[in-house]
Amino acid sequence: MERPEEPRVRLPQLRLDELLEELQARIDAARGTRDRVHSLLEAVLSVGRELELEQALRSIVEAAAVLVDAEYAALGVIGPDGRTLSAFHTVGVSEAEIAAIGPYPEGHGILGELIRHPEPLRLPKISEHPASYGFPPGHPPMNSFLGVPIRVRDQVFGNLYLTEKRGGADFDEEDESVLSTLAVAAGVAIDNARLYEESRLRERWLLANAEIGHCLMSGSERAQALELIAERAREITGSALAAVALPMADTGSLSVEIAVGAEAEAHRGLVLSPQDSLMGLAFSAAAPVSSDDVGHDTRISPEPPRFGGLGPAVAVPIGTGEGGVRGVVLVAREAGRPVFLAKETEMLRGFAGQAAIAMELAERRRDAQQIAVLEDRDRIARDLHDLAIQRLFATGMTLQSAGRFIEHPEAAERVLRAVDDLDETIKIIRSTIFGLRTRAGAGSGGGLRARVVRTVGEAAPVLGLTPSVRMEGLVDTDVPPEIADHVMAVLSEALTNIARHARADRAQVVLTTDGREVCLTVSDDGVGIAPDGRRSGLRNMAERAAKLGGRLELARPDGGGTTLSWRVPLPAG
Repeated sequence: MERPEEPRVRLPQLRLDELLEELQARIDAARGTRDRVHSLLEAVLSVGRELELEQALRSIVEAAAVLVDAEYAALGVIGPDGRTLSAFHTVGVSEAEIAAIGPYPEGHGILGELIRHPEPLRLPKISEHPASYGFPPGHPPMNSFLGVPIRVRDQVFGNLYLTEKRGGADFDEEDESVLSTLAVAAGVAIDNARLYEESRLRERWLLANAEIGHCLMSGSERAQALELIAERAREITGSALAAVALPMADTGSLSVEIAVGAEAEAHRGLVLSPQDSLMGLAFSAAAPVSSDDVGHDTRISPEPPRFGGLGPAVAVPIGTGEGGVRGVVLVAREAGRPVFLAKETEMLRGFAGQAAIAMELAERRRDAQQIAVLEDRDRIARDLHDLAIQRLFATGMTLQSAGRFIEHPEAAERVLRAVDDLDETIKIIRSTIFGLRTRAGAGSGGGLRARVVRTVGEAAPVLGLTPSVRMEGLVDTDVPPEIADHVMAVLSEALTNIARHARADRAQVVLTTDGREVCLTVSDDGVGIAPDGRRSGLRNMAERAAKLGGRLELARPDGGGTTLSWRVPLPAG
């Protein structure tokens, strides 16, 4: 007898499909998580490979956009003030769109919220947040938002901003977690890039110092070394202008010896006051002095205009207060460029300190050479005095005594002439000895450059203004003392005329020489020369010029005032 068939236990078909679908979903999720982790690791490796800071920042932004599938991404670098953005790197926005939008954001609205509160921020709709300012005209529409801070050694370097997740979805917790992980790796990459950049910068400063030291110690002219200091400082700091000023003896003022780059002509030869110039303030304090906008800094005299188109600037003393400040180097960037950071200023100060040491060593070497020359002159003078003059004097006495025994009149006359010649020779030798012993002290009363600055300074209270002073060329070397005295007389007369008659608000003194001619130009913005006024002072100046083979010229510029030019040729050789 057949046994009855037992009923089979069957799972409903629908329930089995659900289980299979759930299993497949979990497999897909696991595969997606694995792929995302791989993508994150690849992004971290890609970012970590970059050593150039700008390229590293660009790689971080691109990796962030790919990892969370965002249409737009940006990285904002927080500025030195800790409240605004100093740089902005974007992905997803074309150059044409950027030009239409206008300047990059400074850190207001939602971007500022992340600066004020450096914690991850996730929004389904940007416009619904209380801090939202809206978007400027031309800005692409953006709704969903995800932002995370980037920290470098416990300091917030900047923020990553992601908007518009593709497909219209919102950013989720996993996106936030992935982006936060990338931000940690980005902080390490940025730190490495900054350290690499700093090491390269230090290497460039060291090479520049070595170049300057070699230039000075090889016997090059001081002007060549100063120009090298200015050029290297400008190149390494990325500045538009660099200038070097040195103190003037017995005046307390600074003379701009070298200027290179933008506005160099306006600075070259300028005489600066220690009280109302950036270089003067650095010289007086024996410490760096910086300005965020040198063209509009209230501490700095606007006259004469010399900072057109320039913005951030820093002046650093060459040397220290203990060893004596030997000068000042100024660098200035174009308006709108980043201000000088403390680290940049410190490196520039170290460079200037090394340059001061090289300058001092070179001066000691020149002093030693000068001492050797002076000692040699003293030896020659002693030998001439003790040996040559005494022998000539003895010979003269002998001839004079022998002349008494010569009966022939013509022979006696010749002997007496020989004695007279010996006396003249002794006088010449004595004059040469005097010259050897006094030449080193020539000009000890102060050169023409210092005399001009003193005269202008003394005239300032009478004028009611301080004229700007500019000097170019080897004024102290090329202009002989007799012509220098005429220059000072003309300068005094010109300043007196301004004080008496011009009613000027501004005045300028320019003294230049090219080795062939010296030119003194005194200008003001006053009422000009009256047609019926007394001209005795001008006549005296013209006569001085004519006596030296030069000329006096007067001009009335379009803007008013008077320009006086007194120029005379210099003796050859």
